[in-house]
Order: sequence, then C-alpha cells, then structure tokens
Amino acid sequence: MTTISTNDFIEQDHQDFLADYPGYGATAILDDLRRDEYSRLDHQKHIYLDYTGGGLYAASQVTEHMQLLQKEVFGNPHSHNPTSSAMTALVEQAREAVLTFFNASPETYTVIFTANASGALKLVGEAYPFQSDSYYLLTFDNHNSVNGIREFARQCGATTTYVPLDLPEMRVDEARLIDYLAAAVGDGDRLFAFPAQSNFSGVQHPLDWIPLAQEYGWDVMLDAAAFVPTNRLDLSRYQPDFVPISFYKMFGYPTGIGCLLARNQALTKLSRPWFAGGTTTLVSVQNDQYDFRTSGEAFEDGTLNYLGLPAVPIGLAYLNKIGIETIHERVQCLIGWLIEHLLSLQHANGKKMVRLYGPSGADHRGGTITVNFYDETGEVIDHLLVEQQASAKHISLRTGTFCNPGGGEMALSLDKTDLILCGEPSPRLTMDDIRLAIDRKSLGAVRISVGLVSNFEDVYQLVVFANRLCRGESAE
Repeated sequence: MTTISTNDFIEQDHQDFLADYPGYGATAILDDLRRDEYSRLDHQKHIYLDYTGGGLYAASQVTEHMQLLQKEVFGNPHSHNPTSSAMTALVEQAREAVLTFFNASPETYTVIFTANASGALKLVGEAYPFQSDSYYLLTFDNHNSVNGIREFARQCGATTTYVPLDLPEMRVDEARLIDYLAAAVGDGDRLFAFPAQSNFSGVQHPLDWIPLAQEYGWDVMLDAAAFVPTNRLDLSRYQPDFVPISFYKMFGYPTGIGCLLARNQALTKLSRPWFAGGTTTLVSVQNDQYDFRTSGEAFEDGTLNYLGLPAVPIGLAYLNKIGIETIHERVQCLIGWLIEHLLSLQHANGKKMVRLYGPSGADHRGGTITVNFYDETGEVIDHLLVEQQASAKHISLRTGTFCNPGGGEMALSLDKTDLILCGEPSPRLTMDDIRLAIDRKSLGAVRISVGLVSNFEDVYQLVVFANRLCRGESAE
C-alpha cells in the first residue's frame, strides 16, 4: 500500500522516482522548456493531464507565427498574384515539412490538408470504392470518426466487421486478427482501420499489422492522432495507405488544421462524390463537365486555412529541436510511475481505490491511462464528480468514453443487451441514461494523459488527489 503525504510536494518521493526511472534525468530540457515556454502553467497553478485531448503550445510558436503575419502580406493561394504566390510557397513548404517530419518520400506519399484528423477520415470514407463485395474491418477501440466510415460502407452494401479486444489488457489477439484478415473473399476492395495508440486505453497496437494486412490484400488506415505527439512514426519503414493526423494534438497550435497522409498508390483508388472550389482544373455549367486536379489538392475543399498553415512547420521544427525520443522517454517514465502508484492505493479495509482499463505496465502503451475510482464500500465514484473535484484543484483531466464507444463498452463490460435501449426511437437515450438504467451508475471513466511538458509533480499531485477523493475528503 502506498502512503501518500498531504504535503504539496515531497522531495524524497521525487528522489525515489529518479532512482526507479533513471531515464527521466535525460529529459531535463523539458523542465527548462516548461519554465521558459509554458510558464503560464505554473503561474496559474495548472496541473494539465489532458494531452490526448489537446497538446499545449509553446510561447515561441505563437510569437514566431504572429511575427510572420505582421511582417508579410498574404492572399488566398488560389491565384498567381504576388500575395497569393507568397502564400502558395508557404503552403508547399508546409507540405514538405510534414513529409520530412514523418520521413515520407513525395514519390510515395501526398499531404492533403484538412481541418483535423476527423476531416481526413471523412475524405477516405466518402471516396473509398466500397461495393457489395467490399470489406471494412476495424478494431473495437477506434475513435468515432473511424467508426463513422462504416456508414459509408453500409450505404454501398459492404461488410463491416469489428475485431474484439481481450480483457483486461484491451489488446487484440494477433492470431484472431489474421483469421479476420484471411476471411475476406472475392475481389472487392478491403479497408482495415486501427489506432496506432488507443485514445481510450493508451494501448499501442503493433505497426507490424500494416504490412501483415497488406499481404492479405487490405488497404490500411492507421489512425495516428493519439500516437504521433509522443512517438516516432517513420513512413519509410511502415507504409500505411492512409494516416489521419491533427496537428494541435502534437504541438497545441494551430487548431483547425490536420492532414491526411495518403500513399499515392492508394490515393488513385479514391473517387470523390462531389467537387468544390480549389479541387478542379475545369468546370463547365453548359457542358455539365468537371475535371479534378491530379494532385492532393483535389481533396482540399474550398480555401485552406492558409494563414494558419505557416504555424505547422514552426510546430514541427519545435518538436524536432526537442526530439520526439526525449518526449517519449519522459512520458514512459511518468506513466509507469503513475500506474504503479495508483494501483497500489487501497482503503483500510483492503479494497482497491483504482481500477485500470488496459495494461498495468508501461510497455507498448502510450502516455494515456483510463481508470475509475472506488470508495471504501467498493462503489464506483461517478466520473462526473471526479471531474468536478479535480477541476476544483486546477487539475485538467477528461471523463466519459472519449468518442471511443467500443473501448468503453469492452472496458465497462456492456453487452448488446445492456445497449439495446440505444435503438429505442422515443425517447432517445444518451449513453449515461443507459448506464443509469442498468445499474444506477453513470457510464464512463476518467482519462489521464501526460505529454510534452508534464513533470513528476503533476503525476504526484494526481495520486494525492485520488487518495483524498477515494477517502471522501473534500477537494478544497
């Protein structure tokens, strides 16, 4: 049983942490950055533990971007005038920066800018050549934006299948996955989607599934949104067909810009159901004719967020300067310690305070953990109350199912019978209504995620908070 002091910070615990996780010492540059670039965190006494929800931006990122905008004159890139040409050059620089960061050759990959990862996924869903003999295969723990593609598949008569997770690790049995991959018959197109890192459990699925699925004739969509903020994705080594990304999750600023990294070979398969401004080279009203551009711009509807795009290479350069490996090491140290100490918390009667969903170690998992807290009677503490109490202590975490219903259903052991109320047309019930109807407990859990400038005191204070909460002590 871990004994947690009520003091704000205990140096001995820090020293013990450094002894147990010696790799943390090599990440000291992040402490300097927190002091210099993110001073607002400590000045306002924030404990930010929602990096999977959104990254934090450095002050220098915003300053550099604003200085560029104040110095130059930029126009809409869909023209050849001076201000437009200047902006077009920066847009292309942004594409090159993305390809370079992910070690992707322009001969192999195209960068298509979107509003976010969800927008990138929608592009694939609406344009993928689903037919009655097509297949859409995905793991249970996908984000809703990946789940939503099943509706495009269904409209075309394609078969949609989910690969289940094994509890308690919330991983996929690879032999079972191979059975699913091998079960597809016929010549129809096949799309397999999985997250490099689950935004529910933090589980990191093997990237070796990419060539494995491709050998069985599947196109692979790798949801990398939760993975790339703290892990290296080398697209010269692994070559998924489609990779959706949100840049704000990587470096906080700007929001409203993401991209689809599409393998050129797979991109030729996509057939768009409509055209828009910026996507065509020719449109005729009288002749009822249009021709798409041959580049990735054929998928960039309307005017890009062109004034925001220069902030993307600024953010990527910032991460390169730090080193993704440095960020990864810090996250692994912090999440390992946090899991260990949360799971060691128990009440005087021996009942556990915390239930973890997913692996109990730091191997093959990211900086995200999802838990529920329990009182001394063994009753779960409503996640909404947890969020309320955490907010009172300036702790930012996230509760619910995090747009990942499959992960939530598996983790919380909800079956089809429990969820049948979802189909009732009137009154339409929310997921919390359903959970209340089942066992009087609200559906969901608590997600804690560390990232770029998290430090030991952040996770230490979270454990102190959990101990007090489970004992029924006030957050004040």
